[in-house]
Amino acid sequence: MEFSAGVLTASDRGSQGEREDSSGAAIEELLESVGGKIERRDVVPDERDRIAQRLIYWADAGIDLIVTTGGTGFAPRDVTPEATRDAIEREAPGLAEAMRLEGLKHTPRASLSRAVAGIRGRTLIVNLPGSEKAVREGLGAILGVLPHAIETVRGEGGECAR
Repeated sequence: MEFSAGVLTASDRGSQGEREDSSGAAIEELLESVGGKIERRDVVPDERDRIAQRLIYWADAGIDLIVTTGGTGFAPRDVTPEATRDAIEREAPGLAEAMRLEGLKHTPRASLSRAVAGIRGRTLIVNLPGSEKAVREGLGAILGVLPHAIETVRGEGGECAR
């Protein structure tokens, strides 16, 4: 199944060109491996309004899946979950729970992730931490269910129970 995707990195240093966005590149690689066509990619500072506005704009433009990286921790400027809640209409807590559960197999610090996932219109939005390692672990945990989740959000999917 092919789907459109956007990758949004929330990083003060990255938005100023002071840090390479290796986590965004890892997301692209993983999504392309399951049929994702990257249509949007951007880096914005850790500012709640800027993040929320970009999520809303991309979702309302018809992107099937938006994956964010960065801003999910406890630092004062980590506001991606709040910005995501500003943008979504319904939460999808099972995705965030699955990612944290997988992360806990590798480090107890995975419990510090405040990442959320949710739906705006016909777009699924998923938060990931900012490190490439955490991106690979977290996205890897849900990669297998993303195509079905996207189909369902689009109104095309069948029953989830098997």
